[in-house]
Formats: sequence, C-alpha cells, structure tokens
Amino acid sequence: MNLKYKPDDRLSEQEYLEGELISDIKHELIDGYAYAMAGASKNHERVTGNLFARLYSHLENSPCEPFASDIKVKVGEDFYYPDVMVVCNDKSDNEYYTDSPIIIVEVLSKSTRRKDQALKRRAYQSLPSLQEYVLIEQDFVEVEVCRKSQSWQSEHYFLGDEVRFESIDLSVPVEMIYSRVVNEEMTEFLAQQQLVIDEANAG
Repeated sequence: MNLKYKPDDRLSEQEYLEGELISDIKHELIDGYAYAMAGASKNHERVTGNLFARLYSHLENSPCEPFASDIKVKVGEDFYYPDVMVVCNDKSDNEYYTDSPIIIVEVLSKSTRRKDQALKRRAYQSLPSLQEYVLIEQDFVEVEVCRKSQSWQSEHYFLGDEVRFESIDLSVPVEMIYSRVVNEEMTEFLAQQQLVIDEANAG
C-alpha cells in the first residue's frame, strides 16, 4: 500500500508509526510532518552493503549489532531512517526504532546532502548515546567521521586510508567501503591497480 499522508496534516507519533507499517514508501517524521524518502541508487546500496557486511562480521557475538535502512532512529519527537547504524545493549521495547545508536552512517547524494550535513547532523549529535556520525560520498571517494570524543570535529578519509570506528574498535579500508562502486575515482584506482598487476606479471 502506498500510504499518502496529507501534506498539511500533523501526525502524532502513533499515527506515524502505524502508517509506516502499511506504507510501501518510507517516510521520515520531522516536526510532526511526514516526508517521503527517495529511492536509492546502486552505488548507494553498494556502499551501505559493504559497510553493513563488515560491521556485521566484526560485531558478531558482541552486545552490539548493525542495522540497515529499514530501522528508524527516534530523536526527540522526530524519526529518521539512517542508512546504517550500530546499537549496543538495546533496551528498547519497540521492534521498529531505537533511540540509542552509538554510530550513525548516512550515504550522501545530491538530493540528501544538505539535510544529512545540517538538519540530521544536529539532530543525531543531540542523542546522548551517539559516539560517531559518518558521512560517505557516493559520487566520489570521501568519508567524513565526526566523533563525540573530538567535540564533533570532522576527520576525512580517502583512498589508501583506513576509516577508524573508535566506539567499536574497528578499522575499515576506504577501498573496501567503495568495493564495486562505479565513479571516476574508483575507476581510476582500479585501473592503476590492474596496471601494477600487469607490470608485475610481465616482470
């Protein structure tokens, strides 16, 4: 069912949560209003899939677990769908959202960049549990990590770097996050790798 919220209708939390259960389209609830989410690109799904798989493997048999984009995070009276998040010792009695993630990851696109970098950044960083907010570009290679321990100052990672997730003691090579992603930087990176291999084989 494609649930259509009326643009001028303010929704209660219960109305929103019940509506999401029967809607084919995901909506985020901001200031009482529901906003439909756009579909994701293949590159977007590659990035989130790569990172989720690495997080899942690393956190197996631990009190922490990763969730993908179908689980909501509650911030005050608002609800968002992060692309990936990590939750530890979740005591929530709701199966569809959490209010205590320690890591939130958003993959940027042209349509979501402004919201992810401004509105969501402020909202997420207000969560007492959050330790790291991660922004990943999909059209070029750049990973931004903002850590609570560093007063939310940004650190940027590029090809050849390893992204450090301090809160769960994990380092992930940037090229692993961008595996199979098709953009200009990754195409050039893979071509250079192949050239090195060809030269080594020729020698």
